[in-house]
Amino acid sequence: MAADPSTPPAQYIKDHIRTVPDWPAPGVQFRDITPLLANPRVFRVLIDQFVHRYFETRPDAVAGLDARGFIIGSVLAYELGVGFVPIRKKGKLPFATVEETYELEYGSATVEMHTDAVVPGSRVVLIDDLIATGGTMMAGKKLLERMGATIIEGAAIVDLPELGGSDKLRAAGLALFTLVDFEGH
Repeated sequence: MAADPSTPPAQYIKDHIRTVPDWPAPGVQFRDITPLLANPRVFRVLIDQFVHRYFETRPDAVAGLDARGFIIGSVLAYELGVGFVPIRKKGKLPFATVEETYELEYGSATVEMHTDAVVPGSRVVLIDDLIATGGTMMAGKKLLERMGATIIEGAAIVDLPELGGSDKLRAAGLALFTLVDFEGH
């Protein structure tokens, strides 16, 4: 799909997000960002939105949440000329880690990061592809703050506001930036 010069970037990005019905469970409308990544023009527009957002405030690092936050976060860090911090699922990092467990709809999950990933006072952007219930981003926020980092902002491509995650994150004091919203979940 060619870009119409009058189409706002957020709409152009939204137009390239695929909705997969009933995945991974009946009733879920999965918002698939892989078409954004497959199209180099759309991917550039996407990354540029984040680069322009953080170019002047220049964080010390970008922290990406496992796994799609790695894709966006590492490219953003590269474009800004700053370091990248992976926040991974438990058991994937080889060095000393700090961990945070959070609740999922059915059970719990744990993420961790290396203890030397940030230094106290580091200014960090925390990024993922999507905010649903907010659990993963909240866990990342807690890890970074425990290590003494200041989170400039939490960022994501997609917000699913009906699931309440963005409200929960803002109520916990995390400023948020998202490019597009989708109704439903």
